[in-house]
Amino acid sequence: MPFACIFVPNFPVAAIFRAEPELRAHAVAIFEGRPPLEKVFAVNENASRVGISPGMTKAQAELCSELTLRPRSPLQESATHAALLDCAQSFSPCVEEAAADTAILDLAGMESLFGTLPEIARNLFRCSADLGIDGNVAVASNPDAAVLAARGFSGVTLIPYGKETECLGPLPVEVLFADQAGSASKGGSHKKDKEKISGLRKENEFLETLDRWGVRNLQALAALPEIALSERLGQEGLRLQQLARGAASRTLVPIQAPAVFEEAIELEFPIVLLEPLAFLLNRLLDQICARLSARALHTQELRLTLELQNLAGINPELETFGIPSESDEAADLQSRAQHFVSGRQSKFCRTLRLPLPMLDPKLFLKLLQLDLNAHPPGAPIIKIHLIAEPARPRSAQGGLFLPPSPEPEKLELTLARIAGLVGEFRVGSLELLDTHSPESFRMRHFVAKTAPPDKLRKTSEPAEEEKSPVAALRMFRPPLRASVTLENGEPLRVNCSKKKEVQGNVLWKAGPWRSSGDWWERKAWARDEWDIALQNRDEVALYRLVHDLLGGGWFVEGTYD
Repeated sequence: MPFACIFVPNFPVAAIFRAEPELRAHAVAIFEGRPPLEKVFAVNENASRVGISPGMTKAQAELCSELTLRPRSPLQESATHAALLDCAQSFSPCVEEAAADTAILDLAGMESLFGTLPEIARNLFRCSADLGIDGNVAVASNPDAAVLAARGFSGVTLIPYGKETECLGPLPVEVLFADQAGSASKGGSHKKDKEKISGLRKENEFLETLDRWGVRNLQALAALPEIALSERLGQEGLRLQQLARGAASRTLVPIQAPAVFEEAIELEFPIVLLEPLAFLLNRLLDQICARLSARALHTQELRLTLELQNLAGINPELETFGIPSESDEAADLQSRAQHFVSGRQSKFCRTLRLPLPMLDPKLFLKLLQLDLNAHPPGAPIIKIHLIAEPARPRSAQGGLFLPPSPEPEKLELTLARIAGLVGEFRVGSLELLDTHSPESFRMRHFVAKTAPPDKLRKTSEPAEEEKSPVAALRMFRPPLRASVTLENGEPLRVNCSKKKEVQGNVLWKAGPWRSSGDWWERKAWARDEWDIALQNRDEVALYRLVHDLLGGGWFVEGTYD
């Protein structure tokens, strides 16, 4: 039964490179801790060449002018780990989360879908690279052999069945304990930290013992006699020997974590302008869309959260305005400024809901730009967090005899541009309100509805029978103010000055129909409606006449066609 393993060397640095790809050619060091006790946690190969090593203080590392320092980012490491699992789950439904930097796949039955094992290994390596992850891929007959090969060999490695001991022999014995570092990058509680410390001590004891024996690679460890090894190192020594031989066998523990697609960037300096923000949003959208594409998913909702800079500590220099800093006026101005700043929100959230599931990072970026233009954050931004809700891709059935309709992506972008010109609540589709008030509606987000394929009318079906015509009321925008002559409280003659054809004697009338409502609010209304027939010269026309009981006016609201 074949297994594959994806291992990300130097995981904290790889997470930074995924967020900032331009740093790959530079010397980079990752530091952590509280100032002034910050220490270098991880470095890349270029930083090691210039003399930077883990354990150095940040002050010592800053002396190197060629070095780029970055703080350790748990958010970026979490996003990189999620992207690693997305890459693995795109090839197999059975994936084990061995460590933050390691994922193991069960490839049983996957050859009929993705090709031979070498092709699967190369596609895994290519998929991880597309997601911004510099990882090693190894395929072997058991999970532990695949993990050791991925941690020991760079690139793509394929171990044939029965050749595990021969292929793993040149690797140093340190690869057997690399899982301690991978699990340490996950973090955890105080109890787990104690367990990790005890595990590291035990690891050092094993390495010292093997070094005194002259055992420095897996081939030498695999050749030791089992009984003598068991007498000196116990069952743990036999387990390590089985791993060195590539003969260990176990079942995977697949993960059941929900699909979460989120990316975040912590900024070194706050940004104010929309152009640099759009540049960073473009990078986050590309990463999220690549992860969604790897899982064959789209998104219908994007949630953007911007953490704003806290301006409470800013003290304006009032002396530059001619105000002494110790005066009562200065104290009053400072208290007002602190009260104004404290009322600001530390987080700015926007939600972009799409009419249909989509997967176009350029479209998402343009929609977010238009939304941020209409709703600016109002303060410098120090952190960007973007979440995409996964959705299944839409399925559409085209028709040869149906008129072409605009693509949903282009239609959504056009509506967003119109909303930026006329207002957010003036674009969309009408939604009637549950009230008797005439013409009561509100604007809601436009969602295109398409009929399912089985509902589409076939050309071979006979046409429907023509129905009898129905009178339609054509409304006047705005209603025409009219002068009405009454007789016994009923309209006798109507005269409209703005439209000469709407005047004459009332030949026929029906009504009144009185309606009122919303008396508990300021938008109370009450009206009488009449249907009348007017004779103007030789023509007779039907109209809707309305008497506003609260406003005290008469209006011709429309005509019947």
